[in-house]
Amino acid sequence: MYDIEAEIQKRIHSDPEILSGKPVVRGTRIPVYVIVDFFRSGITEAEIVDDYPDLTVEDVRAALAFHLRETAPASVGA
Repeated sequence: MYDIEAEIQKRIHSDPEILSGKPVVRGTRIPVYVIVDFFRSGITEAEIVDDYPDLTVEDVRAALAFHLRETAPASVGA
């Protein structure tokens, strides 16, 4: 079974010393918001990975999952 939370923890990192604490792909200075903006503009996972060889498809997916988790409205009654 795929554990997206474990993938987010493994791949997404936030450090006040890197980009003022904005979440980035671990081991890079590539912020999550850049990946999200690319995806919103129609750039595919494969194109992102081609443009940023330090990234993997799994990094891109973890960044998108992180963004969705952080921006999703809270569940009522949760």
